[in-house]
Amino acid sequence: MSLPPEVVSFCRKFARDMAEGTVAIFAGAGMSADAGFVDWKTLLAPFAQELGLSIDRESDNLVRFAQFSLNHKLGNRAHLNEALITAFPGLAAPSKNHEILARLPIRTYWTTNYDRLIESALIDARKTPDVKHIDSQLPVTKPKRDAVVYKMHGDVDHPQEAVLTRDDYESYGQKHLGFVNALVGDLTGKTFLFIGFSFSDPNLDHVLSQLRLRYQTGQREHYCFVRIPHRDNFESDADFAYAQARHRHMVTDLKRYNVTALEIDEYAQITEALMTIESFYRRRLVFVSGSASDFAPWGEVAVNSFFRDLGSILADNDFQIVSGFGLGVGNSLISGAIEKAYAKKNTRLDNFLQVRPFPRDIADANERAAIWHRYRQELLSLPGIALFFLGNKEVDGAIVPADGVRKEFDIARAQGVATVPVGATGSISHDLAAEMLQDPSSMSPALLGAVTALNQPVDDLNQLLQPTIDAVKALAAE
Repeated sequence: MSLPPEVVSFCRKFARDMAEGTVAIFAGAGMSADAGFVDWKTLLAPFAQELGLSIDRESDNLVRFAQFSLNHKLGNRAHLNEALITAFPGLAAPSKNHEILARLPIRTYWTTNYDRLIESALIDARKTPDVKHIDSQLPVTKPKRDAVVYKMHGDVDHPQEAVLTRDDYESYGQKHLGFVNALVGDLTGKTFLFIGFSFSDPNLDHVLSQLRLRYQTGQREHYCFVRIPHRDNFESDADFAYAQARHRHMVTDLKRYNVTALEIDEYAQITEALMTIESFYRRRLVFVSGSASDFAPWGEVAVNSFFRDLGSILADNDFQIVSGFGLGVGNSLISGAIEKAYAKKNTRLDNFLQVRPFPRDIADANERAAIWHRYRQELLSLPGIALFFLGNKEVDGAIVPADGVRKEFDIARAQGVATVPVGATGSISHDLAAEMLQDPSSMSPALLGAVTALNQPVDDLNQLLQPTIDAVKALAAE
């Protein structure tokens, strides 16, 4: 099922804000449920019988239920601690949603979950998480961290300190003032996306209320995914109508805190939305592949001038260039981008370039090939669009197709990158364009238009500049 248009619009905006470093994720229990972990209701259900209560009838206030259980044990919480440790084994694998988020340049995570799925996913993505689950960790910064994970209700390995009962919630503001202040600051300056969160947490309600009173109608807008009620999930029409009415009231009430509900039909659409965000973000990054030992028929001067102008135009249109510094093309491309970046005052060079020259000084041929393959895979995991120009090299005095360009093309396609060989530049790029055009049905309209337009013969390389940037813009907007 396709995403509603308003959700797609949100994905585009969130990807843009993410590139600016102004977003955060708030993960609730529903996020971990996808990884097979139990929810609150299931975790507390074993204690219902001894309390003489029904967990179903108490499901609207599980914090109170946990307090009842604590009271029944005369204040001893060992049974709750054991339930936490048992419910969240340390070896569980992150869900697909965790994996997508970890790949993205998101530097701030908040969660009420006790598990370690967020930090595990970040580590799997070769990032360094700085995890905070007690206030004393807040002033300390982990060196070379890529993201901060605020576990405001504690960590599974420290169940005695976890926020579980009404006592814990009531004393939260006093015991965890550092977390409250940090959350207020992030909700003020960052756009939050709430995932798997029911907005029944009294601590977050308190923080959102503070922000509402402080900023009135000037609150920053945040977003959350909510699933609309389905008739199949209710026994009677009356129950379904009640759920619909309750859903409408909840969506309206969230607007008081300027939290916009992104309504979806199925929870699986959250994964689709996150993938759409990733696609929009990656299509701001353009990988430029190419190499040339023979510059015919254009001539070396014309080729250098073309790539310098291409780098400048891409930077001027706020695309970020990803390059492995290809032979004969990389230097001019990067020069043009840097010149444009410096011409745009008050901007960072990182916003325009990710240059990763190939490690060439590896004597053993097999080791070099293995490292280059891995290097290319990591390089092409970044962009959403890949352009291919020229592609030839000299071997024993003869000019042959550049196998490196071919490998990058294959890896890019395998990773779902929109590959655009500029066939008009000749060499292996012409061959790649011809291959793609043999199967036009496999391409999106924007991609087919791009490959077709850029395969048309030209007399002057400069005639390819505008069609190239038009193609990149069309793919980025697709």
